[in-house]
Amino acid sequence: GWRHHRRLHGLWRRAQHRWQEASGPVRQGKPARPGRPEAANNAASTGSFVPLLTLGIPGSGTTALILGALVAYGIQPGPRLFMEHPDVFWSVIISMYLGNVVLLILNLPLIPYLARILAVPRPVLIPMVLLFSLTGVYLVSFNTMDIHVMTLVALIAIGLRLLNFPMAPMLLGFILGGMLEDNLRRALVINDGSMSFMWERPITLGFTIITITMLMIPLWQWWQARKEPKGEPVTHS
Repeated sequence: GWRHHRRLHGLWRRAQHRWQEASGPVRQGKPARPGRPEAANNAASTGSFVPLLTLGIPGSGTTALILGALVAYGIQPGPRLFMEHPDVFWSVIISMYLGNVVLLILNLPLIPYLARILAVPRPVLIPMVLLFSLTGVYLVSFNTMDIHVMTLVALIAIGLRLLNFPMAPMLLGFILGGMLEDNLRRALVINDGSMSFMWERPITLGFTIITITMLMIPLWQWWQARKEPKGEPVTHS
């Protein structure tokens, strides 16, 4: 979720800077100036494909779904994607150019109608989303157990949302969890069941240290936030 917050923060800062420097028609709603930070924000979404295609690491929740779809079809993103499946790689690149052109053609005449979707009352929108979600889950295997699992996961997600947990890491865990288990099992078989492969070689040791550090940083920030006195401004030297 930190990438999403970083993009929103950058968008807000650019819009604030433009607003402070603006005068006259810009403050009255001139579309040219607000379009610049919006264009920068939209460009960030395509940039999330770079780690996905080159390293096999999703850069956002959307690319995590794409990663799961590619793996389901037997395509493993990463350095070998360019050699084993160049058609997939270049199709993604070309689709970005074509997609921008198609969106430009469609959005200009359809913007007034698409904006009306925001006016749909939430009591009407939520039951429709639930209906389509439950129907889609049931049609996959025609098993009511899938509906029960979906309901349980939805309740857990609501609880995490109320506790201000981002949903993107949870989504990444569901998609990448199976890949992690398969590769860990393969590594344990090769190393006769020993976990020493995680620190025997410099490269794996470095990745292990980086992973532990990245996991500890949010806990450290949370601990520091709890220690700060409430109601007093925080000063940084």
